[in-house]
Amino acid sequence: MTEPSLRCITATNAGVMTGAGTNTYLLAGGSIVIDPGPTDPAHTQHLLNLTAGNLNWIVVTHTHRDHSPGALLLAEETGATIVGMPAPAGENQDQLFVPGWVPMHDELLELGGYVLQAIHTPGHASNHLCYLDVQSGILFSGDHINQGTTVVIAPPDGSMQQYLDSLELLHHYPIRAIAPGHGSIIEEPTRAIDSLIRHRLQRELKSLRHLRDLSADADVSLDTLLSRVYSDVPQSLHPIARYSLLAHLLKLEKDGVVTSPDSLRWRAVTGD
Repeated sequence: MTEPSLRCITATNAGVMTGAGTNTYLLAGGSIVIDPGPTDPAHTQHLLNLTAGNLNWIVVTHTHRDHSPGALLLAEETGATIVGMPAPAGENQDQLFVPGWVPMHDELLELGGYVLQAIHTPGHASNHLCYLDVQSGILFSGDHINQGTTVVIAPPDGSMQQYLDSLELLHHYPIRAIAPGHGSIIEEPTRAIDSLIRHRLQRELKSLRHLRDLSADADVSLDTLLSRVYSDVPQSLHPIARYSLLAHLLKLEKDGVVTSPDSLRWRAVTGD
């Protein structure tokens, strides 16, 4: 299920972290752009050509460098209002992003007769927003949910507990399809959300089980644990998986079942 006025343009920034590239969505005849993508003059010019002088709002899900930098370029050319949350600290954050409209959680954004509901979904990024098209039921999920891949959770800005809570939160909205930041339209949103929650909880359980096995006599290094917990993932992806493993362990630490002196060495907490 897709809306006739919805158009997806994928930026030419394919890679390990971005898949086929970052999706930019055009709505309402080109008056709304969601996630304008990276700093790429060719992609920006393509969007300008497609919107043909109609662009009024540039809506951003979060400020990672593959999603938001194009907002500044588009706004300079069109005068369109930038919508989103300011960038947190971090080298992968777009510190030049300056929104003219910072939505509140659950705020209804009336954009020239088009209505998007902003949903604060921290986890992948602390300033992450999803946007629900209240008429069609399409959720523009940014990097909260991607098609075909799981999302990397990278502390300190990323939080596994917040990510799981934000996934659960989406069950309370009338979502009919998901338009992700990477990949194609997801037609079964509830199934996709439940699958992500299940996957993350299974990875958490695997992390705890291996840590209990390995830390009976000494603390276990993060990299030693990584090779066990992500044995099903190609080693070329282990440097990326390391971020999510750390996020799982930090969550488990708050749950009181693991402990660490420095976030590099870990031990399971045992009962007396």
